[in-house]
Amino acid sequence: MQRHEPLFNVPNSVLVVIALLFAIHFSWGLMPPDFESWLFAAGAFIPSRYAGEADLLPGGWVAMFTSPVTYQLMHGDLMHIMFNSLWLLAFGGAVALRVGTLRFLLFSVVCGVIAAFAFLALNWGMRAPVIGASGAVAGLMGGTMRFLFVALDLGGIWRLREAPRSIPLMSLHDALGDKRVIAASLVIVAINLLAFLGVGVAGVEGSSIAWESHIGGYMAGLMLFGWFDYRKPHAPRKPDLKVVPTIH
Repeated sequence: MQRHEPLFNVPNSVLVVIALLFAIHFSWGLMPPDFESWLFAAGAFIPSRYAGEADLLPGGWVAMFTSPVTYQLMHGDLMHIMFNSLWLLAFGGAVALRVGTLRFLLFSVVCGVIAAFAFLALNWGMRAPVIGASGAVAGLMGGTMRFLFVALDLGGIWRLREAPRSIPLMSLHDALGDKRVIAASLVIVAINLLAFLGVGVAGVEGSSIAWESHIGGYMAGLMLFGWFDYRKPHAPRKPDLKVVPTIH
């Protein structure tokens, strides 16, 4: 029997997040220019806040605690937000269907926060603002790796949409040793490094790609997803094949 995979089985929580991102993006043009500039600087993640300049920037020391979250809601242009929304549909849907709305939102925000501090660790004192949900989306991608290949082993990718909670979770130990997860992770790292160098990214300067936050968010999602998973049955390890002599 041919299986008809659901093409638009997207949970409402993901659609609401995408709608919120677009609403915030288009609201910028409705604000007075001075307030818009202040709010942008206060909401963006700026590494120099943590290097002694918090009081010199909009938002003050309060933004040291709020900006790691608020920067995830801001985007530079329509292409930026559309790109993140497409990846959010692809990976956020699978995670949200598996763990539910609250855990999906919490997991996304945590990955985005870790992504921001991964950028901070490699760009201490930088005054350039960082914005976008890319780090959180990368975390959702990393979390999906913990059960994507198990779904394929059990019969098909359709399980991600139809029955995501029926997929056993790959343990972190097995995930870090799985050749498919390793290969996918290396591809993601390579894409981000190429984007940083300006390869394959039309019209985007290399310095505008926060590859550190992408990789940091991805690794956070890969390693932490088990703490947020609704169901925690681990996928059975593949048995070691032993050669046993046969006596005729």
